[in-house]
Amino acid sequence: MGANPLLGVLFHWMGGLASASFYVPYRGVRRWSWEIYWLTGGIFSWLLAPWFFVSVQTADLGGVLSATPGSVWGWCIFFGALWGFGGLTYGLTMRYLGLSLGMAVVLGLSTAFGTLLPPLVAGDFHEKLIATTSGNVILAGILLTLLGIAVVALAGRMKEREMSPEHAQAAIAEFDFARGIRVAIFSGIMSSCFAYGLAAGEPVKALSAAAGTGPL
Repeated sequence: MGANPLLGVLFHWMGGLASASFYVPYRGVRRWSWEIYWLTGGIFSWLLAPWFFVSVQTADLGGVLSATPGSVWGWCIFFGALWGFGGLTYGLTMRYLGLSLGMAVVLGLSTAFGTLLPPLVAGDFHEKLIATTSGNVILAGILLTLLGIAVVALAGRMKEREMSPEHAQAAIAEFDFARGIRVAIFSGIMSSCFAYGLAAGEPVKALSAAAGTGPL
């Protein structure tokens, strides 16, 4: 399969649509606490679905996993755990800020940190982002994202000041802007560790490709 930017945009759009809408059915849950339905969704999203798809799409799955060095396992698990903290506090962000404001802050910060820090750590930040036109476009997009976060957060703060506590709690039962922003910042930074986990797992990707797994 050759590189196709339009196909990449399509997959990105599908992923964005799924990320923006997966939380909607949770609004219909009335008798469970958020921890219970978040854990239930996580079991399907992070345990069952990945193992199902990897078993279907990966050639010689057992051989690939057994050939993976222990250090690669360790770094993937470490960054996965940090990403898990981001996912846990993501739910708390929705609890305190609501869907619109919470997602804007968390996903924006996750995008920025997940894009900028891996090349900084790898030492190729200049080659990938500064010295290329595509890298400059990425940096401009990240700056726009951060500007959007600032605008959305400011709008949320202004809205909080305009609303009475009763109105705020009527819209979001446990609305708390100050606490929510702190949790959202932590969640956004931790959620960006997904990108670090993917970078740490590059040897698994190479082993899987050598076993005959297709690029998709």
